[in-house]
Amino acid sequence: MPVASDVEEPTTDAEAAGEGLPINEVFYSLQGEGTLAGVPSVFVRTSGCNLRCWFCDSYHTSWEPTGAWRDVDSILEEVRSHEQANHVVLTGGEPLIHEESVELLERLDEEGYHATVETNGTIYRDVPIDLASISPKLTSSTPTPERDPKGEGEWEEKHEQNRIDMDALSQMVDAYETQLKFVVTDESDLPEITDLVERVREATVATVADDDVLLMPEGMTREQLDGTRSEVAELAMEYGYRYTPRLHVDLWNDAPGT
Repeated sequence: MPVASDVEEPTTDAEAAGEGLPINEVFYSLQGEGTLAGVPSVFVRTSGCNLRCWFCDSYHTSWEPTGAWRDVDSILEEVRSHEQANHVVLTGGEPLIHEESVELLERLDEEGYHATVETNGTIYRDVPIDLASISPKLTSSTPTPERDPKGEGEWEEKHEQNRIDMDALSQMVDAYETQLKFVVTDESDLPEITDLVERVREATVATVADDDVLLMPEGMTREQLDGTRSEVAELAMEYGYRYTPRLHVDLWNDAPGT
């Protein structure tokens, strides 16, 4: 069986497609971020991403993808094994680069699950999604040579060119219940966030309220969050946006499967 690293840099459906989906992990935990924080959920994490944020908290789905190809039936079987959960979170990487994500979401819908999709908002698909958790990537996410975790800087230009697709982003906001979730590194991100929110409002029919805009502190460990959480909370109050914790980090630090 091929491993997910065989699709390290998928950019089209053909390149991303395989036998089913490249799965990094499936696990049961609490939703740690956004409006559903604290809800018990089954997480299905795919490998492969069309962007490369330098601070990516799922490094082994983007910079060095790992996992194995699994058919949709086997994924659903594992989801069903967690009988206490009726929420499923499809995440990555970027799960919507994979055409097979459509089949998985359609099957989850047929079986009555609430499906959240964690996405960077650069790919639109017509598919059942109960909550589109869209995390548009800011300039501060770009892997410049000094921030690139591999130290190569080869993704800088490609990431910067592709990190915002306003057509796809506006389609998603109009099609689904959405939350716009921004990773905030410091106060300098806020002008870009407010500008992007206004651009989305101008491009969509749907109402994007201030409390649909979530500010989340950057950090993959409790120690890192200790340095950012208070500042981001204060920024949320100042701008009238919603603050979202990273509950899974607060509870379990950077442990896998959380």
